[in-house]
Amino acid sequence: MNIFVLRLKPQQDLKRSLAEFVAANQIQAGFILSAIGSLQKATIRFANQPTSDVFDEKFEIVALNGTLSMHGSHLHLAIADKTGRMIGGHLTEGCIIYTTAEIVIGESPNLTFVRTPDAQTGFLELEIRER
Repeated sequence: MNIFVLRLKPQQDLKRSLAEFVAANQIQAGFILSAIGSLQKATIRFANQPTSDVFDEKFEIVALNGTLSMHGSHLHLAIADKTGRMIGGHLTEGCIIYTTAEIVIGESPNLTFVRTPDAQTGFLELEIRER
């Protein structure tokens, strides 16, 4: 397994920064091992909803999970507000770092993750290919 570590700084967009990192490092079959940090603004798409909701307040990043690939990524985010109330859903652009985000990414050197149309779901779904 290859391991990558990155730290995002204030004002960076979480999703966009991850996509740029994946492209710059030519990550083909990546996955989030660990992620903590904080947001000053969160944009999340909840289950089975066509659009994202925007939250203009500070949050702790409690979890970030999913697959990463230069061929398409799929990430979910869980965050907690100042009272500890948690919300989570599909990570979309517009999650802006407050103080930091410390992210550890693993990558399988033997696989490639791609997103292909799935007739049953109607979405681009994960296809795992041997390299």
